[in-house]
Amino acid sequence: MQRTRTSIMLAPVLLALLAVPAAAQDSAVSSGTGPSLQHMGPIAFGPDAVLFAADAEAVQVYALDLAAHVGGGAPGASSIEAIDEQIAATLGTRADNLLITDLAVHPGTRNVFISVMRGTGAGARPVLLRVDGAGDMTVVSLDQVPYSSVELPDAPGEQTDMLLKNGNGIPIPNYPSNQATEYPLNLFGVQTITDLAYTDGRLYVAGLSSEEFASKLRSIAYPFTGVDKGTSVEVWHAPHDQFETRSPVYTFVPYEIDGEPHLVASYLCTPLVKFPVASLQPGADVRGVTIAEFGSGNRPLDMIVYQKDGQDYILMSNNRHGVMKVPTRDFGSAEPLTGIVPDGGTAGVEFERIPAMVGVEQLDLLDDEHAIVLARASEQSPLNLETVALP
Repeated sequence: MQRTRTSIMLAPVLLALLAVPAAAQDSAVSSGTGPSLQHMGPIAFGPDAVLFAADAEAVQVYALDLAAHVGGGAPGASSIEAIDEQIAATLGTRADNLLITDLAVHPGTRNVFISVMRGTGAGARPVLLRVDGAGDMTVVSLDQVPYSSVELPDAPGEQTDMLLKNGNGIPIPNYPSNQATEYPLNLFGVQTITDLAYTDGRLYVAGLSSEEFASKLRSIAYPFTGVDKGTSVEVWHAPHDQFETRSPVYTFVPYEIDGEPHLVASYLCTPLVKFPVASLQPGADVRGVTIAEFGSGNRPLDMIVYQKDGQDYILMSNNRHGVMKVPTRDFGSAEPLTGIVPDGGTAGVEFERIPAMVGVEQLDLLDDEHAIVLARASEQSPLNLETVALP
């Protein structure tokens, strides 16, 4: 995942566009052994030993049956210094020829699975690895893995034009294969599929579509039978002083607020928004409730929910604003943000930064007291796999 450091802020970036109602449409489901992923991005465990994996290049979601690959190792996960260099050595390449895209903890063994792209450009290939409690690292042979997959309808074009309030536009690249390397375009990252999470028999997937009202949240039943047009979502972005319909959710978690299932999501620059799961109906246009603004010029990377001292918290990593700890107790009563927040300012529900957690690019809950993270001390430092106490 690219990291950037700059003092320039993305002030007004997006303009709200009129929603276009979408009729439901199922897409084909395929299955077999040996998935042909073009790109492996966000991953998340589902029921049993199923690992969901997003192919952001083909705009598909895979359910990988890892029953033959989750056992046999020491329980838990061990910290590994310079894991990018160790992965590179295992794969016979260099660390700068890898892109580590995500990690996920298997809920039974507490082993960590890491998704990697080996190589760059058209020659890049996905790799899945397992790290166990003894620090042993194993490459999962994907050609032996049974799978099912579903293609998401209405995939976006190569770029999605983000319109400024003055009517000018900025074309933002959507796919892993056409990512920009210079700021500010490199701040956006991959937008086709940005995150996924499984709960209560359904897989929730965030990203963009080709529709004018482009930002989507999809609710997909598992086992896969198809996928409909999804829900178009918009949010109030306080520093940008506008509603936004073309900015995707970058990371989210399922969470119950006042007894009602929600998705709690974060966007670029950095609103925190809640969506009632009941509102995510096929073809609907839904406006999320913005309950916080955590600062501009920043992309949220990953988030988890945990409990400490009888209270629930969200822990969120960011590419510029470090790691944030957000108490959830006021999520139900929080007043929606509806006005402007000065560029760079914060508002809404309280949060605190965790200065001890530096350079965290990915994280997952390891157990009741620990998270497992991929982090580097500086942009030039190796990437470490670290077990850290929950703050």
